[in-house]
Amino acid sequence: MGTSHYNFQNITPDVVEFAELCKKNGNINPELYTKYDVKRGLRDINGKGVLAGLTEVSEIISSKNVDGESVPCEGELYYRGYNINDLAAGLAGGRRFGFEEVTYLLLFGELPSDKQLDKFKALLADYRKLPTTFVRDIIMKSPSNDIMNGLARGVLTLYSYDDAPNDLSVPNVLRQSLELIALFPLIAVYSYHAKNYYIDGGSFFIHQPVAEYSTAENILHMLRPDSSFTELEASILDLALILHAEHGGGNNSTFTTHVVTSSGTDTYSAIAAALSSLKGPKHGGANIKVSMMFEDMKKTISDWTDEDEVKDYLTKLLHKEAFDRSGLIYGMGHAVYSISDPRANLLRQAVKSLSVEKDRQKEFELYSMIERLAPEVIAKERRIYKGVSANVDFYSGFAYTMLNLPPELYTPLFAIARISGWSAHRIEEIVNANKIIRPAYKSVMPHQTYIPHNERM
Repeated sequence: MGTSHYNFQNITPDVVEFAELCKKNGNINPELYTKYDVKRGLRDINGKGVLAGLTEVSEIISSKNVDGESVPCEGELYYRGYNINDLAAGLAGGRRFGFEEVTYLLLFGELPSDKQLDKFKALLADYRKLPTTFVRDIIMKSPSNDIMNGLARGVLTLYSYDDAPNDLSVPNVLRQSLELIALFPLIAVYSYHAKNYYIDGGSFFIHQPVAEYSTAENILHMLRPDSSFTELEASILDLALILHAEHGGGNNSTFTTHVVTSSGTDTYSAIAAALSSLKGPKHGGANIKVSMMFEDMKKTISDWTDEDEVKDYLTKLLHKEAFDRSGLIYGMGHAVYSISDPRANLLRQAVKSLSVEKDRQKEFELYSMIERLAPEVIAKERRIYKGVSANVDFYSGFAYTMLNLPPELYTPLFAIARISGWSAHRIEEIVNANKIIRPAYKSVMPHQTYIPHNERM
């Protein structure tokens, strides 16, 4: 049932008329971007970002210098100087959950000892408590169709419960960051349950987090009616959180964190801005599109093992003749990586194991075939300036479907992970920058002679 207290008016003819003026007078000649050498999207034609700052939080490597020339290479990702492959292998070797350990590394710049990690986990467990009546007054009374909006509203509301919301000292910002890292799973999952009950007509239940559980375990515990999950399910989700926790300072939501933080605003406003960025389908919503695309593909293709039929479907996607007619093969390609996305490589192996447990190996084989064939089809149909490979969204959507996670939580799960990276970057900006970020935009509008109002047509 709906809970809206205000009926927004439909788009009136007058609004349509004014919108045409926006389009008519807001259209900039594309040739001017070339004339003034504007790096649209702050990237060059090869996808390389314009250098806007320095960071020690993470590093992405997608090319290497060979004889003075930049050459694409296998993608590498480093958290605080540690290769993500080594971090993942170390966690797998110890058969333990690692999101909290990686969060510690991102925030403090070094790997924790067992004693430090236990203290850090205890601190997060202590912070996993929403203010009294918060669930009732904030989450249940105004459920949202979009959990990302509910998450952003919850974050902004927490400002009112903070006795020192505007204190920008590092200890206070760290305290706020740790609280948000701990509370994101609660706000997201409870917001989903509220939507499921009030809007979708389903059931509503609340499980309190368990202090001894990891973040991944608590998500599954709070989400499922019977709170049950297997060790493999929790470990796959834990890996997904690790791989989404951070990805350089230049991605849209992290850059947003830097930009908004540089203005001197509070933590809640900065993180709400990052959430608003991540919500966009060009950033955090891609894994939902991958899952939807594959559902359409499985209904359309009669033989999942027929490469010719699969290639034909992929070609139709590019020609805007299949699925959502966007002309995109979702999950393929990345703004930075060309030959490979290390996160996709790690998640692929984990997803393969989960497909066996869930008896969905045929679907995994279809994903594998698409990963192999899509670059060939794209190279044939499109003029591309760099290689195309599967990105992390390609397999994360499949992992989430096998975990029976509702699609409404796919992007919030990204946020639950990325809040660790955002927090590290916010603190880094506070410690180092001290200057508001303000890039330049060149005006290409000719100067006009003022026309008195009684002379205007």
